[in-house]
Amino acid sequence: MSNDKNSRAGFATRAIHHGYDAYAGHGSLNPPVYLSSTYTFPTVEDGAARFAGEQAGFVYSRVGNPTTALLEARLAELEGGEAALVTASGQGATTSLLWTLLAPGDEIIADKTLYGCTFGYLNHGLAKFGVKVTHVDLADPANLDAAINPATRVVFFESPANPNMRLVDIAAVSAIARRHGALTVVDNTYCTPYLQRPLELGADFVLHSATKYLGGHGDLLAGAIVGPAETLTQVRFYGLKDMTGAVLSAQDAFLVLRGLKTLALRMDRHCANAQGVAEFLAAHPKVSVVHFPGLPGFPQFELARRQMAQAGGMIAFELKDGIEAGRRFMNALKLFTRAVSLGDAESLAQHPASMTHCFYTPEERAEHLIGEGLVRLSIGLEDLPDLLADLEQALRAA
Repeated sequence: MSNDKNSRAGFATRAIHHGYDAYAGHGSLNPPVYLSSTYTFPTVEDGAARFAGEQAGFVYSRVGNPTTALLEARLAELEGGEAALVTASGQGATTSLLWTLLAPGDEIIADKTLYGCTFGYLNHGLAKFGVKVTHVDLADPANLDAAINPATRVVFFESPANPNMRLVDIAAVSAIARRHGALTVVDNTYCTPYLQRPLELGADFVLHSATKYLGGHGDLLAGAIVGPAETLTQVRFYGLKDMTGAVLSAQDAFLVLRGLKTLALRMDRHCANAQGVAEFLAAHPKVSVVHFPGLPGFPQFELARRQMAQAGGMIAFELKDGIEAGRRFMNALKLFTRAVSLGDAESLAQHPASMTHCFYTPEERAEHLIGEGLVRLSIGLEDLPDLLADLEQALRAA
């Protein structure tokens, strides 16, 4: 199937077919995995032209590989971006991009709630090198309008945010940033391009931990950046090649390509199961609050309906009896697995204060809206009645 046809096709069709011609690959239904660290040149002149960027082709797998290049083309197509760059992890994507965009004296404005390692990189990493890090509650775009200034180079956020599910109005925040000459970077890991496409809402860059839903099987680490081709070339040859070295292997790129083939089907099931679990938890007498964009009582329910195709597969909630009840609940789970990460076929449960967000001090968690008793669920692909039965018995134990 040609790329022109793919561009007019549906999401699942493009996720399966875009960028690969089986007949050009010796008829192989699946694209080959190019296990090569280096590449040959017909002549010295060809080699010089490739290194100078004057001739298309590969020179060394730290800056490009035919298998990773196919994955990049497919992700750019699905997100609606000019280009993509894949990395060895989601953190590799974040750091490769921000090392390229920011310099000493610049400011990055980030939302109050972030993934723990992103928070650590900004506040314990970039801040040491002369980049000012300012946290703003971006759930209200007016807060950005009040804080942004000529030194602000990047506005960074997740939507939904990890782990408390707060949303940011991507279109409104991107418009404010652009008006002030700043770039907007959105971590779209929770949604994937199947549920939300930030570039179409005005963002400049999209980040993914492809370890999660894009890979989908808990058997790899990968990351991705989607955005303008010219800037991503700079990220490839500086942020990735020189600063982080977070290079994705061809084998892992192949596994993400495999995961993309079932992304639409899996996301539909994740979302349907999560809706059922959220409604169950919201009605349970032991639960004090459920954070899930698909519930009408969710404070940003209308925003979720505007910018997300479905509510996603992630849920956060708190028990009425606090953190100790939460620990008893976690330890009583039998079908849900106690583990970090998300987006796998298996349903996972974790306690952010002691796991993914242990990088925050208790005071920082309070300041950044992460409750000590918050439990985060990644809803998998199991049968919904089995998930509800496990939650019911664990809640009794709590």
